[in-house]
Amino acid sequence: MQFFQKKLVTAVSGAVLLMAGQLVLADSTNDIVEALISKGVLTEEEGRLLTKGHKGEVESERKKREKDWTSHINVRGYVQNRVTALQGGDEGAVLWPDPSFGDDTSGDGRGQNFRIRRARIIFSGKVGDHLDFYIQPDFASTPTGATGSGNNFAQLRDAYGDINITKNKVHRIRVGQSKVPYGYENLQSSSNRLSLDRVDALNSAVRDERDTGAFYYYTPETVQELFKEIADKGLKHSGNYGMFGFGFYMGQGANVNDVNDNWHTVARLTYPWKTESGQIYEAGIQGYKGRYVRTGGTYCKTAATCSTRATIDSANQFGAQRTTGSSPTGEATGEFEDERTAVSFRMYPQPWGLEGEWTTGRTPGLEMNEGTNGRIANRNLHGGYIQGSYFANDVYLFNSNIGNLLPFVKWQYFDGYNKAETNAPKNQVNDWELGLEWQIAPEVELAAVYHRMKRTNMTTAGAFNAANGSYRTFEAEAIRLQLQYNFF
Repeated sequence: MQFFQKKLVTAVSGAVLLMAGQLVLADSTNDIVEALISKGVLTEEEGRLLTKGHKGEVESERKKREKDWTSHINVRGYVQNRVTALQGGDEGAVLWPDPSFGDDTSGDGRGQNFRIRRARIIFSGKVGDHLDFYIQPDFASTPTGATGSGNNFAQLRDAYGDINITKNKVHRIRVGQSKVPYGYENLQSSSNRLSLDRVDALNSAVRDERDTGAFYYYTPETVQELFKEIADKGLKHSGNYGMFGFGFYMGQGANVNDVNDNWHTVARLTYPWKTESGQIYEAGIQGYKGRYVRTGGTYCKTAATCSTRATIDSANQFGAQRTTGSSPTGEATGEFEDERTAVSFRMYPQPWGLEGEWTTGRTPGLEMNEGTNGRIANRNLHGGYIQGSYFANDVYLFNSNIGNLLPFVKWQYFDGYNKAETNAPKNQVNDWELGLEWQIAPEVELAAVYHRMKRTNMTTAGAFNAANGSYRTFEAEAIRLQLQYNFF
């Protein structure tokens, strides 16, 4: 017995000294013993003697860690810094999704040019096998109702839990404030999107792309694997919002109270597939239906009449005329039919990429030329975009890897109305973008975009509006830059 013990001690000591480089990565006694057995230093019987009783301790510790959900929290995020240089066009130009765009006459402080567009931190994780959670605040928001010249307020973007009906996550229910499954580009994270802003035609469907509700998602395991492959290859995926999704949400948008006790209903079907050549495609269809209560306010129908309030088409709204805290006393807010459908297609950039979406529907909208003060009624809308791109991976310049380059060209069109803006004004867009995203490293990206636009000024503030009237069409050209930091 003493001989065996001496042999064992000598063998273990010698193996540790000779293979220290390999064993430094071992994180348990089992790993060390298995390595020694594989090298022939120990027999399997000797290994079993050393690990006797230890496997049970390891399993017990593993289960204890799984129950401690705090060990499964992930923290990541990103920051987007923007600057815009106008290259010509009409004064008072306003690109409503981007506060860095504008001049001294645009109003709302939009002539500042340098802005933090987004500053997001994401907390996500799992609690057991049946609950995943996701919380995302933004620290560069300007919420509705903010006064003064300040910006960069903290505001909630997402806060939801995924209840996994099955452990393989084929069936799950999402409850909380999250993105509404409508439109590929709406679902795509702003940290992944090539163009700096979402297109008006799709983005005007849901305020901030989000709302509070409950959604069911069905994603077969084969589709989950393909979604993961798209994401792992950095092909600008929209995320896993199910192959099929269906749900109910309040309908007024993110961080806004419900005002009409009526839910919107949404459904989406998308299908990704991969050809023998390895090229991945995805096509989808989606639609929603509900009743929307628009917000009223004064606007400048002409330069001389800046206290105009639009007339509500009472025959076009649901129920009796109502008043809310967001409208002047006695003014009919109007609860209008709100419904849209859209189709989506994407050929992922391998290396050539092509994507497009088109939407049509009905929504509340203002026509200034109807009646004395303009009239808000249900209106038809349509619009969409098409984008071509190229993914140049690991580009070398002077024998040095400078990262990835993704040039793109995009055209968008919209003839419709922005229901979430004050008075639900008419919005006409015909824009071209030519851009380049340079992925210097996984943690640093630089995007440069030449943007030529012909679109509606969606604000009512500024010297341009006072001199020319609200909601006028303008033309402009701009060079827009964005530096993005990613932390994982």
